[in-house]
Amino acid sequence: MINTILGAGKYIYALVFAVFGVLHFVDAANMTDAMKPPGGVWTVYISGALLIAVAVCIIFGKFDKFAAALLGLVYIIFAFTLNFEGMMSGNAVSTSMFLKDIGLAGGAWMYASGLAKDSRIIGK
Repeated sequence: MINTILGAGKYIYALVFAVFGVLHFVDAANMTDAMKPPGGVWTVYISGALLIAVAVCIIFGKFDKFAAALLGLVYIIFAFTLNFEGMMSGNAVSTSMFLKDIGLAGGAWMYASGLAKDSRIIGK
């Protein structure tokens, strides 16, 4: 029973990124205003598409190692470009977002190193 529950983790993890990705399209204007990403709304759209693509790769196990490795890198970039300055100035929300992004990057890299099935691009 516990292995069934643990096996669902992959799908829950992917679902989170799929929802994040859809929200990037549904609420792009508010995300752009709140985060002020370099590149504006286009950065929000591109990152949303990336999140959806990663979710699909994880769910179907195709290019999932590459996708998860890339996802980790993207979240490190998010953490440092969007939240690091606020965290360093003592902003509690920025600190929480920074830690969330670092944690998601670590989770993506753990998935890539241990659970990913398709190693065609990165290798073993």
